[in-house]
Amino acid sequence: MKIRVATYNIHKGVSAIRSEPRVLALKQAIGLFDADVVFLQEVQGRHDLNAAQYGAEHHGHKHWPQAAQHEFLAGESRHAHTAYGMNAVYDHGHHGNALLSAFPIAQTQNHDVSDHAYEQRGILHCVLDTPKAQVHCYVVHLGLFAGGRGRQTTALIEAVMASAPNNEPVIIAGDFNDWRNTLGDQLRRALGVVEVFDQIGSSNAFDELVRALTPGKGAPTPARTFPAALPFFRLDRIYVRGFQVDHAEVMHGTLWAKLSDHAPIVSSLTLL
Repeated sequence: MKIRVATYNIHKGVSAIRSEPRVLALKQAIGLFDADVVFLQEVQGRHDLNAAQYGAEHHGHKHWPQAAQHEFLAGESRHAHTAYGMNAVYDHGHHGNALLSAFPIAQTQNHDVSDHAYEQRGILHCVLDTPKAQVHCYVVHLGLFAGGRGRQTTALIEAVMASAPNNEPVIIAGDFNDWRNTLGDQLRRALGVVEVFDQIGSSNAFDELVRALTPGKGAPTPARTFPAALPFFRLDRIYVRGFQVDHAEVMHGTLWAKLSDHAPIVSSLTLL
């Protein structure tokens, strides 16, 4: 069974430069993934200030949806099922992780993995009912500090081992903020996952040059996704268990550079 997945940090629906509204364009762009399941980070469930500033009642045309962003982005698309995990709450709204799915969502749970009061983080766990088997999906957005990311990775491992203890199919995707690539081996050993670029390699030209110049370098490295205009840092990942990775790519180009500070990853998988 084929499943196409994507992960994307949408920067709360505003551009990284000048904070211009991008929610309408994001909806169209996400449709280009042609993905069955989309893992989203920095999704606003509510933002009263942007709704007031960009809403139809003030501008005569709608730049900002009345609905929560995950509901709007799913809209009338193939993603009939959505889940949202609220992490950061403030006076004018809240944001967190979300999952858009063409498959029914049988269960959902949001794990609070905040490491300190100034940075709220969560892991959104959803169980999908696919025609072949249930698939456990974990939408991840880890913290900015190495110590916190280490503790959050431990919490992620514990959550997966508790909720999918019998080697069930697993997809873990999101923004790991792991620019030094220190967490992947821990996930591989503990959970038996692989990252989608482990075998097929990154299509980034700089990475190909590094591999050519250092033929003895065999450690797998994820793709470069940040900043979207000229990706250099390896922040976003898709880890899978129980799948064959058929294809994976980072979406590059002018369109993606205008939408968010992260470039999305799209991968085609076969459920074993």
